[in-house]
Amino acid sequence: MSQRIVVIGAVALGPKAACRFKRLEPDSKVTMVDQSEFISYGGCGIPYFVSGDVNDASQLQSTSFHMVRDAEFFHSVKDIDVLINTRALSIDRNNKTVTVQNVLDRQEETLPYDQLVLGTGSRPKRLPIPGADLKGVFTVSNLNEAMAIKQGLSKGEVEKAVVIGAGAIGLEMAEAFADLWGIETTVLEVADQILPGIVSPNMAHMAQCHLEENEVTVRLSEMVQELQGTDRVKKVVTDKGTIDADMVIMAVGVSPNSDLAKAAGLEVSAQGAIVVNERMQTSDPHIFAGGDCVEIPNLLTEKPGYFPSGSLTNRQGRVIGTNLAGGNARFEGAVGTFIIKVFEISLASAGMSLKTAKSAGWDAISVFVSQFDRAHFYPEKGLMYMELIVDRKTEKVLGVQGLGSTTDAVFARVNAVAAILKYGPVTADISNLELLYAPPFSAAMDIVNALGNTAENVLKGKNKLIDVDQFAKWWQDRDGRDAVFLDCRGWGNAKSFAEKHPEDWKSIPQDELKQRMDEVPKDKPLVLICNTGVRSYEAQLNLRQEGITDTYNLQGGMATVKKWGLDI
Repeated sequence: MSQRIVVIGAVALGPKAACRFKRLEPDSKVTMVDQSEFISYGGCGIPYFVSGDVNDASQLQSTSFHMVRDAEFFHSVKDIDVLINTRALSIDRNNKTVTVQNVLDRQEETLPYDQLVLGTGSRPKRLPIPGADLKGVFTVSNLNEAMAIKQGLSKGEVEKAVVIGAGAIGLEMAEAFADLWGIETTVLEVADQILPGIVSPNMAHMAQCHLEENEVTVRLSEMVQELQGTDRVKKVVTDKGTIDADMVIMAVGVSPNSDLAKAAGLEVSAQGAIVVNERMQTSDPHIFAGGDCVEIPNLLTEKPGYFPSGSLTNRQGRVIGTNLAGGNARFEGAVGTFIIKVFEISLASAGMSLKTAKSAGWDAISVFVSQFDRAHFYPEKGLMYMELIVDRKTEKVLGVQGLGSTTDAVFARVNAVAAILKYGPVTADISNLELLYAPPFSAAMDIVNALGNTAENVLKGKNKLIDVDQFAKWWQDRDGRDAVFLDCRGWGNAKSFAEKHPEDWKSIPQDELKQRMDEVPKDKPLVLICNTGVRSYEAQLNLRQEGITDTYNLQGGMATVKKWGLDI
């Protein structure tokens, strides 16, 4: 028996659910409703449209075979009716109807349904400050805003831009402004690091250095108080000063758009997200919901989580489409994955950062490794940096992060760990994880395996570490700290440092250490240094054999110090 399916929201989840359902029940009637004229587009591609990497907005709406997914496409190709420029006003669950209104002519209409899908997405947060409604202030929430931003850039109206918020969207927009358009760009972040809550402070610091190398100004721990201008924004006032701006991007996060569901009496969480079960059903079994408007289980904490993600949204849409047709598809939840391109680097994470793991109650530690992304003898290679977060007691892996070039290296490694996080791997699983190997692609002992090995050594007390940020503090306070920095590399690497800082920086190559043990200071803490942390770990073991235990192995070595931006 044919059904009447109404889908509210036609950007990501709605089209996926509608098309999946129509393939299973081609004789049923499906109607999608969206308040915009633009539907079924890749919202995550907006920064790349602004930057010019994507030439035309229609490319974000196009299929892989270059058909534009507009209302006519869905009607003629998918047999799905679409009401664009139409807002859903209310849901009558008793009579199974939705009242909608055309936003252009204000005409209302009632749509009956047998089953209903809510894909209402999220809404961008706006700072409640004076001047937030001035012209030139955007939130990058939809394709209309993206087109308005690009139009202003194309007309030469913008010489200075300020991005409020150093999350993913904020950083992508900062790159778009500074890279192609050459606009003087400042990023303001109220937290003390970029990408707060997503990556570790050290990974964030490395990415921040790269932003600054590309002439993006980053100002942390700074709160925006007011936007000034008579008609159009001209200045951003913070608690630390005033910045000139011709355009402002508010990228301060999103919240679930659940007003319609809440008004209909559906269960909504304290955080404002629609509550659904594994089948993506709401508290009304005839109404499904998915995407950025719902909460789903965090598979690591086993608590409800909020994961606004285009990838998760599409997979949830398929689950909903299957279940609309009487199936029993399930969506378990997510561990939380993230990747971003920042100029010439990529930065990725899966699972929890050290901070979020500790706040969730874990006795967590992190280990850090730098290593080539290919075999060390392969001519084309680059350094990558990875961090693993594990629970001290159980050795359970809680998260992973990576930073490197924009090749496949970081993406592949973080993806490999992300795929198994929901199964509760421990450090030994990472040490022995089977990964593809050939010199043009990886090392025989891949950096992921090296992460697992390092974590095991740290947890067993064999590898006593110092992080790069702590190293920086020790070095900058070396006059007040009675420590020696012992360089375990060859003289060619160590010479300039040892000659410039003879009282603090000592050079004894690791392969000569046993023969030169009498030169090692016995009464001072030793910071052990090499290029990546491997030889300095060997040196730590050598010293321990001689009863010298007050040693600290620099995680990631000088490669990380350089990437971190510390000038010794």
